[in-house]
Amino acid sequence: MLSAENRQIRLARRPVGELGPEDWEHVTEPAAAPGEGRFAGRTRFISLDPAMRGWLDDRPSYLPPVGLGEVMRAGSIVEVTESNHPGFAIGDLVVGMFGVQEHVISDGKGALRIDPATASPSTFLGALGMSGMTAYFGLLDVGALKEGETVVVSGAAGAVGTMVGQIAKAKGCRVVGIAGGAEKCALLTGELGFDAAIDYRAENVRKALRTQLPDGIDVYFDNVGGEILDAALACLAMRARVVVCGAISQYNATAVQGPSNYLSLLVRRARMEGFVVFDYAPRFAEAAREIGGWITDGRIKVLEHVVRGTVDDFPQTLQMLFRGGNTGKLVLELV
Repeated sequence: MLSAENRQIRLARRPVGELGPEDWEHVTEPAAAPGEGRFAGRTRFISLDPAMRGWLDDRPSYLPPVGLGEVMRAGSIVEVTESNHPGFAIGDLVVGMFGVQEHVISDGKGALRIDPATASPSTFLGALGMSGMTAYFGLLDVGALKEGETVVVSGAAGAVGTMVGQIAKAKGCRVVGIAGGAEKCALLTGELGFDAAIDYRAENVRKALRTQLPDGIDVYFDNVGGEILDAALACLAMRARVVVCGAISQYNATAVQGPSNYLSLLVRRARMEGFVVFDYAPRFAEAAREIGGWITDGRIKVLEHVVRGTVDDFPQTLQMLFRGGNTGKLVLELV
């Protein structure tokens, strides 16, 4: 191993409301050597995602909660440093759910070698990773997108939102993004090619949607929930589809705000459907090929917010997601 010590972040207690430093335990333990059929790796990049907040609550979900005293769950990219596994060699870069720690031991299950010649390693956590897969299948399969339709996406300057908007443009659709702040909105309509952007901090979202889209929304891709979801529900077109991807505005709330405008689904003969990206795992390669092609031909620009630091910087970096501090995919690069 490159180090005799392994620094980890573990869950110390179940958080109530906003995360705090007391919710985490910073642990140092000896770095282990790989046994037969396993490899050891040094963590290079850690993915930070809004879903992490839900993983900390002890309630039914699509994944079991992170256990008290367990290493925090996270997707990451590691560099193989020792190997007794036939599928992985020293120097390989591997993506998987390895957790928030400096060094890992893996039997290779759920791990995938990546080729850094095709894209920056961190891209395999974002545009070519779970963020890209979420946007692709949520929009095209769950949202059943058709060319020429109008798409609205909330959290539009985040990891998934930036991908949703660009995929919709690549498919020949009109796209309106909802984001916080003039700078993010300018990025959406400038560099990323959205047709319009609504600043929820400075505008009445419902009025802005009605002004921008007098014929209504065909596909609403929801990343935030709460009041913005309600505003979008009030502006649906006939036979619209509402894709429930996340609800970051509610993750730290002790009482979740449900939609009050849900009867718009009845009036507009619309549907509202949630999904979990892991259900599409057998088709990830298909999505990666098409997204990779769009990146190559310039129709998708990879937007990443990389914070360089140590494992101990994970808790404060995670908070950026809930305070609007990131643009694009948030990644912690260990240095």
